[in-house]
Amino acid sequence: MSFDAFLPLIIILSSLIPGIIIFMLPEARHGWRTLLNMLGASIKMLLIGVMIWGIFNGHVYETRLPLLPGLDLVLHADKMSVLIAALSAILWFVTTIYAIGYLEDSPQPRSRFFGFFSLCVSSTMGIALAGNLMTFLLFYEMLTISTYPLVVHRGTNKSMRAGQIYLAYTLSGGTVLLLAIAWLKSLVGPLDFTAGGMLAGFAQQYHHEFKIIFFLLIAGLGVKAALVPLHGWLPMAMIAPAPVSALLHAVAVVKAGAFGIVRVVYDVYGVELAQQLGLLNPLAYLASFTIIYGSVKALYQDELKKRLAYSTVSQVSYIALGAGLFGPIATIGGVVHLVHQGLMKITLFFCAGNLAETLGIHHVGEINGAGRRMPWTMAAFTIGAMGMIGIPPMAGFISKWYLGTGALAAGQDWVILVLLSSSILNAGYFLPIIYRAWFKEPPDTWPAEHVFGRFETHWLLFIPPLITAFLALMVGLLADAPFSPLEWTRLIAAAEYSP
Repeated sequence: MSFDAFLPLIIILSSLIPGIIIFMLPEARHGWRTLLNMLGASIKMLLIGVMIWGIFNGHVYETRLPLLPGLDLVLHADKMSVLIAALSAILWFVTTIYAIGYLEDSPQPRSRFFGFFSLCVSSTMGIALAGNLMTFLLFYEMLTISTYPLVVHRGTNKSMRAGQIYLAYTLSGGTVLLLAIAWLKSLVGPLDFTAGGMLAGFAQQYHHEFKIIFFLLIAGLGVKAALVPLHGWLPMAMIAPAPVSALLHAVAVVKAGAFGIVRVVYDVYGVELAQQLGLLNPLAYLASFTIIYGSVKALYQDELKKRLAYSTVSQVSYIALGAGLFGPIATIGGVVHLVHQGLMKITLFFCAGNLAETLGIHHVGEINGAGRRMPWTMAAFTIGAMGMIGIPPMAGFISKWYLGTGALAAGQDWVILVLLSSSILNAGYFLPIIYRAWFKEPPDTWPAEHVFGRFETHWLLFIPPLITAFLALMVGLLADAPFSPLEWTRLIAAAEYSP
């Protein structure tokens, strides 16, 4: 095999092998654990950079390994897969730094945490690079199993209960997904992802079956994507440590579900066939309902992480909304939000973790004056929140602009009302936090203050939100620059709608 044929597999192994070694390290080997984590994250980013350069220059990266007769494990890099792989690699690198600082003094087993942390990275990369639906399902379920120990890491009754609910939801969703994939494979054979879809030639023969299977696929994927009413696990999972919450909401679990919906619409059915079968409108309606429902629920949450969780329920559905609107402009808006939402939301969760670890702040009512005590953290939070609201020229504005103009181009004018309502609701639950932090007088004492020397918090917690806030700002300000996520997404949309 050539290097190109091995590269997708090597990228997955770059976190899988360090993870297996970390499991075997004694708790006291902090240095070795940190070295392995950072080495694996650095190598992965480098390899994905090589892959992006190669794709741009015509290289084909595909690993194909036979599993069973007629069933191959396929890892294939295309423009869609490297978008999510690059996002994952960058955010995992930053989150690894944050997690090392966050868990430095943790009484819970850190080797176990970082071992599963690395398995989670490997699963996410497998989802991103999966070349067919069966490979996608394999890594999708690996993600469920590897994330569960992170959700219950604290070992409290509350976290164990949250873990049980998480497993009940995600394994049920996985079962429905397996049923749908097995049914589809029995009808049409191999299910390799293909730009523009691979079912058009069978549509006349299996017209009704394809409709039922589509809704089974969306139901299975909708659990992780937190589509209402399948979202109940997500607010409960907020009991997990801040780095895990950041991953769940920005790059791993919810993003896996949303990415799966994108793959099904564009690379399994093909957006034109999905439109002909009348499958897109119901998806757009469900996504729109989820957008409004999540935002309304967020308004009433005083617990900061829970408010952010309901915000995720709402924001991730912009991706499904883009997939449910027929036309390349809306596709661009939905797919680019995979990146934009990830950068903004991970910033917000990093900041929420900093407030909790440094000042003992867990509720919105406790945040008065936090901007004076932690100005850099609250500046990063403000950037993330403004982006979520959709203030120009932030990343969230770019996503909403393309979704809105795409909806008008598709003749779905009602979507403008959904987007406007969502932005007003976003402002309704983010602006009070910003106002309290910057304009209210701080209390005489904080709930549980820790002092970390020259920085406002531990330096390993201080740096990551500044990096992700800077990136979230830049992808909006430089949206039209070459190699920006928006520019890359335009190439994806062009491929999906090409004849």
